[in-house]
Amino acid sequence: MWRISLVIVFGAFVSMLDTSLVNVGLDAIGTDLHASLAQVQWVASAYLIALAVSLPLCGWLGRKVGVGRLWLAAFAAFTVASGLCALAGDVGWLVALRVVQGAAAGLLVPAGQTILGQAVGPQRLGRVMSILGIAVSSGPAIGPSVGGVLLNSLSWQWLFLINLPIGVIGIALGLRYVPRGERAEVPRLDWTGFALIGLGLPMFVYAVTRWGERATLADASVLVPLVLGIAGLVAFGLRRREHPLLDLRLFRDPVYAAASTSSAFIGAAMFGAMLLFPLYFQILRGADVVTTGLSLISLGVGTMIVLPLSGWLTDKYGGGIVALCGNVLSVVTTLPFAFLGAGTSAVTLQILLFLRGLALALSAVPAGTTAFAAVRREQLPDATTQVNILQRVGGAVGGALFAVVLAQHLPGGAEHAFQLAFWWVTGASVVAVGWTIWLFLAQRAAKAERPLATVAT
Repeated sequence: MWRISLVIVFGAFVSMLDTSLVNVGLDAIGTDLHASLAQVQWVASAYLIALAVSLPLCGWLGRKVGVGRLWLAAFAAFTVASGLCALAGDVGWLVALRVVQGAAAGLLVPAGQTILGQAVGPQRLGRVMSILGIAVSSGPAIGPSVGGVLLNSLSWQWLFLINLPIGVIGIALGLRYVPRGERAEVPRLDWTGFALIGLGLPMFVYAVTRWGERATLADASVLVPLVLGIAGLVAFGLRRREHPLLDLRLFRDPVYAAASTSSAFIGAAMFGAMLLFPLYFQILRGADVVTTGLSLISLGVGTMIVLPLSGWLTDKYGGGIVALCGNVLSVVTTLPFAFLGAGTSAVTLQILLFLRGLALALSAVPAGTTAFAAVRREQLPDATTQVNILQRVGGAVGGALFAVVLAQHLPGGAEHAFQLAFWWVTGASVVAVGWTIWLFLAQRAAKAERPLATVAT
């Protein structure tokens, strides 16, 4: 079990690291490839859009070829695409290769979660998922600092070459330890459903990201993809089919519905704050990229230290109560940033970031783990895909919302703008507390029903 878990971590870490690692080098890439800022931005955007497109396919592909084979193929494609990105001679080829890289990354995390869920069962799922959570949470956190260190002494190509040794080791271990999974008879791919969600999800993510950049919904580059994205997602949700691309009937289970939707709101507060913290150090405190990355290490350390405990607590007491405590702690550790100014001591900031890392460990993983534990083994591919989609959407909306608040108030003073933005993060964490209360109550009701069902039997 632990061997499989540690191997799966390789794929999760490298895919999540890349979401923030390359962003640091966009300026260097644009200069070297003689590309404009608008062109080079697509190096980051293409990755995220392709990731969103491939996510809905994970469940269907996992059943068709075996989820272990899918994971190995996605990891291999990601690694090869990384090497080719370093060889790209112009920005057009680099963007195209980033599409391949992003599509592979979109399959790695949910496929890995499915492998673990099917291998260990619900009783130990929390402890195992907490190991995967270390990679998922630490990757984006350390990406800027790793990227800054690499660019300090090496060329931008090393932002991609760094993936090669990780990929080779991970694939070699995966070939030895990862179970290939069972091939199942699957219906034809729901092409109409894939077209709707394959258009709607990336359009929506792109639109809210642009909203955060432009700070207005009136811009056509925001409004048009936003309308198309919402229309596609709504049409997919309303569509009725015997064998849909994603089985939305899972949401009939109260525990699954509460846990999966809680993940979306937790994702909004978590990823939204991860966008603000680097800007906080760079704009308000004048730190460079490397210093900013090093300043955020305490956040990742707090998360990594407590995640194993978080998994054990989830298995023992249920994810609802653990996630509730984690979100309450998130509120407590975010609220001070709404009052702190530019002259706050570095020690105070590091203590708060460390404590917020503890809160993240106690909130994000338990909610997702509870969703996976609420479904049957054969439903795990759909569950992992849906939870990842909700986390992505929640993170995109949270990041865009907080970026808009910050951008609109920066002209009036950076200190006031950041304080106001952190009030919004605190509010998002309060909403997440409300949703995890629902999860806690749903879990308690489900436990109360089980003895009655046993007696009736």
